[in-house]
Amino acid sequence: MGILSLAGLVGAFMHSILIPIQAELPELLGASRAETAWVITITILVSCVCTPISGRLGDMFGKRRIILTLLSLLVAGSLLCAFSFSIVPMILGRALQGMGMGVIPIGIALLRDTVPAARLGSAIALVSATMGVGSAVGLPVAAFITSVGDWHLLFIVSTALGSVTLTLCALFLPQSQPGKGGRVDVVGAAGLAAWLTALLLFLSQGNVWGWTSPWALGCAGAAAFFLGAWTWHQWRRSDPLVDVRVSLQRPVLMTNIASATMGFAMFVPSIAFPQILTLPAASGGLGLPLLAAGLILMPSGLAMLAMSPIAGGIIDRLGPQPLLVVGSVVLTAAYLIALLAPTTDWTVGLVMAVVGVGIGLGYAAMPTLIMQAVPVTETAAANGLNTLVRALGTATASAIVAGVLTHSASASGTGDPTSGGFRYALLLGATGAVMSVILALAVPRGRKSWRTHRRGDLP
Repeated sequence: MGILSLAGLVGAFMHSILIPIQAELPELLGASRAETAWVITITILVSCVCTPISGRLGDMFGKRRIILTLLSLLVAGSLLCAFSFSIVPMILGRALQGMGMGVIPIGIALLRDTVPAARLGSAIALVSATMGVGSAVGLPVAAFITSVGDWHLLFIVSTALGSVTLTLCALFLPQSQPGKGGRVDVVGAAGLAAWLTALLLFLSQGNVWGWTSPWALGCAGAAAFFLGAWTWHQWRRSDPLVDVRVSLQRPVLMTNIASATMGFAMFVPSIAFPQILTLPAASGGLGLPLLAAGLILMPSGLAMLAMSPIAGGIIDRLGPQPLLVVGSVVLTAAYLIALLAPTTDWTVGLVMAVVGVGIGLGYAAMPTLIMQAVPVTETAAANGLNTLVRALGTATASAIVAGVLTHSASASGTGDPTSGGFRYALLLGATGAVMSVILALAVPRGRKSWRTHRRGDLP
């Protein structure tokens, strides 16, 4: 449990490691702002593409083997970035770092194979929470590192963390059951990469290109075309990369849609509040330095971590579906506080803590709901798809909120977003939270005895 949680934290940490110096990247790397945006985007893109693929490979060839492979690639990418001074090797290194996110769904599936049933709920909750904890804690940690040393120190620390985690996994991670083998669906992997790349380009660059520009519309059209072709290909195969039939069953489908809306609602405050905290007071912000802002935002990650044992106990007593409902309700309550209370550093910290509680509960329920609905031989692949859906929710939030705040800034005349723009962004996040409540209520409760099924006797 401890080693897999550390691996998840390290993988998620890579997503927020460069946020403190994002504005300085053009000068540091000698490239344009459009080019350096890829240093952030490529990590998200690669993690989204590789997470379901690595989950499938874990089911086929053994979870421990794939975890070690992903961590080795993460270390190689961190090392490459540590010695990079230009844009091309930095993008390549960041792409390799993005592969580390695949450790989380495979680790959750490995827990099901190895952890005693009495501790499985808490174990899954802990590892699942690392997806949010790593990103939330990573911001203040990265801000502190860049405030005391050269920016390359970020990647030296990443290399050290990855190397320690890789060593611990190699020494102590159990083998669990062997993979079932089979042939890798290369066409399916290429199709998945094609439609995800087109979709994420549309979401991440649409605000830059213009949502109705030929580039944006072309990416949207390509995403729809490749998604249709990929779904048809997966439906026809006897050994698909993603089992579309299983994914369309009501428990899996409703859980994944709820995951997307919760991921959307989770990420809106992570975009809006850092800007509110760091904008000058003359522009309506609180004028705090980045490190102080990061520390105010950190309660979100700590709350997710603290919820793990509580979430496991609720799953044991009531099952995962009520937990997902409770998490969504708590997330909605956080938005009510944000919209009704005056904006101060204390209220922002409180809202982020409540967001962390809601996400900690909801994210603990999702993999459990998935695993009680899919065959034991597909747990890693199914959890990989669920992780992908969460990431798409956050990517959508990033694109929409960035567009709202950009429009607000252009209309303000000062170049900074207005309080009205931030409020509208929070209203959108609140809508996502309410939708997650509705969708969570639509998820079937399933059975509470799922933890006792280990070796393929699930339907």
